[in-house]
Formats: sequence, C-alpha cells, structure tokens
Amino acid sequence: MTTSSTPGLARFNTLAADEATAALHEVCASATWGSSVLAHRPYADTEALFSASDAAMAELSPADLAEAMAGHPPIGRPKPGDPASAREQRGMAGASEELRAEMLELNLTYQERFGHVFLICATGATGEQMRDAVKARTGNSPEQEREIVRTELGKINRIRLTRLVQDS
Repeated sequence: MTTSSTPGLARFNTLAADEATAALHEVCASATWGSSVLAHRPYADTEALFSASDAAMAELSPADLAEAMAGHPPIGRPKPGDPASAREQRGMAGASEELRAEMLELNLTYQERFGHVFLICATGATGEQMRDAVKARTGNSPEQEREIVRTELGKINRIRLTRLVQDS
C-alpha cells in the first residue's frame, strides 16, 4: 500500500464534515469510530489515516463494536444494492447450493452463540475458507471472538478506506 498523499486523500481531507461523516459511515457503521477518524483530519498520507483508523478501532467499546457489526450482512447474503458487501463476499458468488446452505446454517449457529453476525474480512477468501473460519471460531469464548471481530473489522476498514481515498 502506498503511504503517499493522493488526490483522493486530499479530497477526503477537504470534504465538509457532514460529507466526510457520511463517507466514513460507508466504511464503518460505528459513529464513535467515524468521529474519531474525522477528528484527526487532515491526514498527511494514507498510512496516517490507517493509523488513526486502527487506533479508533482499538478504543471501541462492545456497544460500538456491535454498532459496527450491524453494518455488515451475513456471509453469503450481501445486502441488495450494496456493491461493497457484494464485492467483499465475491468468494461466495460461485459457491455450490450445498455450501450456501451450510453457510446459512453455520451463520445462524454463530449468531445464536454470539448475538451478532459472523464477521470476517472476506476479500480474497473462498467460500470454503469462510466456512472453515466460522466453524473454527464458533468454539471461541465471547471475549476471544470480540477481539477477533475487532481485528477483522480493522482489516475491512483499511480496504474500504483505501477505496475511499484512491485516485480517481
């Protein structure tokens, strides 16, 4: 990843606060995360933006994490009209009906155990890799899973921030 300033980053740095807030909400549904990232503008380079994002993610409370997770659809069922979740879950696009049915069942089991959707940085992952991850993570304690989710959200945020500040 580049650590230089880009025209997209310069554009983000100069957006009106309400426009920047809306753009950040598309990256992460946590208002606390968005406020923290917004408060540190302007960013000299993308690495400074990533560092602010990571620091904000590390500080999120369990309620803030729940708010962030609420912005993510279950694996295998991207929100209609949401190109980000469809793009990120591309690994499930060619999955067999059998694998889709298994993921639905695993998602429900996970959600019953933890009270939220299974969240993974799905970009570049195959349907089988996502299935194996949900199977493995369902055995975690709620505390372990919360920290894994925090890490996965951080990865997703970096990918989405990169898209936000790409050169057009």
